[in-house]
Amino acid sequence: MSGVRLAFSWLTVLPVRGPDSVDRAAGRRAITAAPLTGLALGVLAAGLLWALVSAGQNPALAGLLTVGAHALVTRGMHIDGLSDTFDGLGCYGPPERARAVMQSGGAGPFGVCALVICLGAQGLSFGALAAAGQYGCVAVAVAAGRVAVVIACRRGISAASTEGFGALVAGTQSPWIGIAWTVPLLSAAAWCTSPWWQGPIVVAVALVLTTLLVAHCVRRFAGMNGDVLGAALEVTVTVSAIGLAF
Repeated sequence: MSGVRLAFSWLTVLPVRGPDSVDRAAGRRAITAAPLTGLALGVLAAGLLWALVSAGQNPALAGLLTVGAHALVTRGMHIDGLSDTFDGLGCYGPPERARAVMQSGGAGPFGVCALVICLGAQGLSFGALAAAGQYGCVAVAVAAGRVAVVIACRRGISAASTEGFGALVAGTQSPWIGIAWTVPLLSAAAWCTSPWWQGPIVVAVALVLTTLLVAHCVRRFAGMNGDVLGAALEVTVTVSAIGLAF
């Protein structure tokens, strides 16, 4: 349960207190439990979207408002990581320079472009799903982002630094943990879509693309950090939402 508490205190603004001290063992437990936060946030997002559309709001605008609320509930950490990661990928020079760009605190053109595309695509896709009455797909897309985090922290992935979030969680997850979360996620995706096979294919493709993105980032930055995890999460949510909205 300490891992569950830490996952919610790390990844949401919900008033959940984590353990007093955090080491790699605690980080491992928190990442293992991360999909539980995705389930909770996915249900909240689907519920808010349903409430807005039921109240007469335009589905597209309701989708954008839901994405904004989701960013607030997660403290904007993941979208900050998305922006920083793409700014790092867009610069020249050795890994040290790319990491310095990521840690600069500003948002460059690559980061801004990534934010506009990903958040806009999420909002419009959520709106399309709401118009089709497929609110369960919204929850699946949000949850998929947290399963991607588990896969991104699999064994063999090294941290870019000896300090920071990446040092606590990189390489902590057994491949079996990723499989254990992926199977129920694909099952939920099958339940939400018609034909049933569309959902599992979409989510599987999203997870594969994110795995490739993380592998590229690890090579480019000489390891993984927290920003890369945020980017992996947001890209997975975006690709899943777009695919499920077809």
